[in-house]
Parts: sequence; structure tokens; C-alpha cells
Amino acid sequence: MPALFVLLWSTGFIGAKLGLPYAEPLTFLSLRMALVVGLLLLLALIGRAPWPTDRATVGHNAVAGLLLHAGYLGGVFNAIHLGMSAGLVALIVGLQPVLTALAAAVLLKERVTPLQWLGFALGLVGVALVVGGRVAVAGMTPAAFALATVALVSISAGTLYQKRYCGSMDFRTGGVIQYSMAGLVLLVLAMATETMHIDWSGEFVFALLWLCLVLSVGAVSLLYCLIKRGEAARVSSLFYLTPPVTALMAFALFGETLSRTAMAGMALTAVAVALVLRSG
Repeated sequence: MPALFVLLWSTGFIGAKLGLPYAEPLTFLSLRMALVVGLLLLLALIGRAPWPTDRATVGHNAVAGLLLHAGYLGGVFNAIHLGMSAGLVALIVGLQPVLTALAAAVLLKERVTPLQWLGFALGLVGVALVVGGRVAVAGMTPAAFALATVALVSISAGTLYQKRYCGSMDFRTGGVIQYSMAGLVLLVLAMATETMHIDWSGEFVFALLWLCLVLSVGAVSLLYCLIKRGEAARVSSLFYLTPPVTALMAFALFGETLSRTAMAGMALTAVAVALVLRSG
């Protein structure tokens, strides 16, 4: 399950690269949220999935949706849209395992062993090696950096919040609530700041369907399952593997070259995740 999650999650950056040239980021994400809500609602009705029966549970799902979907995706997509390179965004968001581990130790009382801290440090170095050679600082504007930081904080807080308050949710009905809240916020922001024009090309339709089915349903459901079954800090360490796997996909699909430094970073990242998952 962790390997499948990393593989599916990594394709999200490829889908964004394919789709963003044809639609503005918030418009793209609003449409994605709407389609996912419709799909999950259909699955919930067919499977007669249980719906939350109290306001507190609904509220917790709404907050988790805002953090995991609106905050994280909105920050990443807009930072890239403003000119920041995908590598630099990945490097900033790559701090997530360390930030989550620190917060989990304080808020969830999870014990983080010395070997796990070593794994977090090695993973950060590995991510830096993978993307460092391709990072462009030209797009490092204050606004883009702020949006990338919003994405980092959102995915870290969302992982902890999902673990603490939404561990027992049904993905179909809970997902309807989470994606509906995220989609509503993104839609309001898109209407206020974007033209909402979409160029309905074949690449855009493929990217949209891929992100809806494979990412928002497949990868996110695996993420929730992993959070429910494991410690938040250990689950977060899997995000270290996303930049290396994405780099391999970009090499295969777009012909982007891989340096020896990048390959060394991939190996170091794999060792780091193994340390975090196996220690403690």
C-alpha cells in the first residue's frame, strides 16, 4: 500500500504539468473538486455508505478538507502559476515530514526515535539533491514563496487533523463533505481572481480525469487508510519519495535528464524512508 500510494501521488505533479497550460489554477481545481464530489456521492449512494450523524463530525471533515485539498493544492498550483519552478515548490513542501513529526510529537504524543530523526534529516538531504540541480530561483517572489509555505503548513496540519479527528470516517461520505467544502472555497476564490476560461483540449481532459480518478479518489483514499493505520510521522515520511518518483516519470514521459547527483539523492531518500518506517 505505501508503494502504490507513492506511485499514484507522484503522478499528480505530472497531471498538473499537463493541465495547467489550459486553465487557471483555481478554476482547474474547482472543476476537479466538483467532479470528485459527484463521483463520491454516486459511490456513497450505490454502496449505502453511512453519513455522519452529528455536527462535530461534519465540521471536522470540513476542516480536514480545507487543509488537505484547498490549502495544499491551492498553494502548490498557484505558486507554480506565479512562476516558481516545480522543483523549488517540491523542495519547500519536502519539509513536510519534519514539520509533521515535530507537531505529532507535541500534539499527538507520538514517540519519534533518534533513528527516525536521522531518517527525516537524510530524507531532506535526498530531496534537496534530487531537485537541487533543477531549481530555478527566478520565480522566488514573496507571493510565490508564501503560497508554497501555505501548501506546506496545510498538508502537515491536514495529516495531523485527519489522524486526530477523522480516522473513522467513511471515505465516500466523508470525502463528499471534504471535497465540497474545499471546492466551494476554491470556486469563490476563482470567481474573484480569475477569468475562469478553460481551453478544452485533449490533454486537459485527460489530466482532469486522471487527477480526479487516480489522485483524488485513489491516492487520497490510500492516504487516509495509511493515516488511520499508522503514526502520522511515519506516514508523512513517504512524501520524501514523491520528488524522486516524479523525476523518474518526467524522465520517461518528457525526456527530462537525471544527473548522478539526482540518482544519489533518490537512493538516499529510499534509505531515509526505510529508517523512519522500520525504526521505533
